[in-house]
Amino acid sequence: MTVVDTDRIDMADTSDERTLDEMFEWLDPTPEGFKVEIVEGTVHMSPQQDTHWEIIRRIVRALEDRFGMDVKALSDVRIDFGEGNGFAPDVMKLFDESAKDSRGRWLPEHVEFVAEVISKGTAAADYGPKKDAYAAAGIPVFLIVDPYTGRCLLHSEPKDAGYHKKLVVDFGIDVDLTATSVDLVLKTAAFPRD
Repeated sequence: MTVVDTDRIDMADTSDERTLDEMFEWLDPTPEGFKVEIVEGTVHMSPQQDTHWEIIRRIVRALEDRFGMDVKALSDVRIDFGEGNGFAPDVMKLFDESAKDSRGRWLPEHVEFVAEVISKGTAAADYGPKKDAYAAAGIPVFLIVDPYTGRCLLHSEPKDAGYHKKLVVDFGIDVDLTATSVDLVLKTAAFPRD
């Protein structure tokens, strides 16, 4: 006679993979002054800095000046970009007609523009996996603002999981987004450097 331990079989059948929701739930509450993202299944926690915030504020202000106070501009709001990627972009502008899904969440297809301001701890993710995830999701405009190099990198024209147009702009020179759906000129002269 063979005895079968059904509890052990049930446990063996469960997956060790954790969902993004479970991972974020375990990380809640996030310590005050920190931002948490999950990039390719790895938790990234970075402290907010005044230089970082100053640039974010200026980008949001430019969006409000161009589109009005009712523009759907968000900062540090979670949005999932595929398996293992729960990002909280520094700035994102949603398409005007966007509405949350049945779970009360924004989806990648709602996003028209993303700006990420580099911090030392997140630079590799912003320049690499996050850029790739934004392109794969078809985000029309992705702007990387780097206060360490004093440069902005504008990525546009997503196609075949990559961006096909890239423009490098030094701080002090305007970033011309008029050829994109965002249709504004972003002034960088007052962007602080680290």
